[in-house]
Amino acid sequence: MPKRKFYTLLLATAAVTVCFLSSCENDNAEIARVTATVNDPIEEIKGLETLYSDSGMVKVKVTALSMLKKIRPKAVTELPGGMVIEFFDQNKKVTSRLSAKYAIHYELEHRWEAKNDVEVINEKGEKLNTEKLIWDERKELLSSDQFVKITTPEEIIMGKGFEANQDFSRYKIFNVTGRITVKQ
Repeated sequence: MPKRKFYTLLLATAAVTVCFLSSCENDNAEIARVTATVNDPIEEIKGLETLYSDSGMVKVKVTALSMLKKIRPKAVTELPGGMVIEFFDQNKKVTSRLSAKYAIHYELEHRWEAKNDVEVINEKGEKLNTEKLIWDERKELLSSDQFVKITTPEEIIMGKGFEANQDFSRYKIFNVTGRITVKQ
């Protein structure tokens, strides 16, 4: 190839490359639109009532003012207006009730996190209060690493951290910080 043709081809290739690269510009409005929707809900429900069953038996009922289902960055169901979860036995009797002002369900992990004025009451009337509670659906376990207060007809027990079965009939408080006997 003659030298002149080579330089002409090289110059043309460089000009096309410069034109191509200068036309690759990101539209800031488009970037903002795309990134803003990454964590937007794909589903929104007002006045939620959901039943969860196992082998045809209702085990759990979730009631919430609103629900936001999101899939990014991971699949979660958020209940920003609070929620109430009722746990049932095989006779469809409520065995415990969990309420909070905010909750999030990590769907792939089968884990719920309840926050802000969390309260659990069992069928014996024993009550747990804390600011954060985790419910592991697979293990059917309630837990917290925060301050907890359990009130029974006989006493008030305070501590940091606890574990309980999901119907809150058996529980263990870690690092007990106080115990008050209630007079009848």
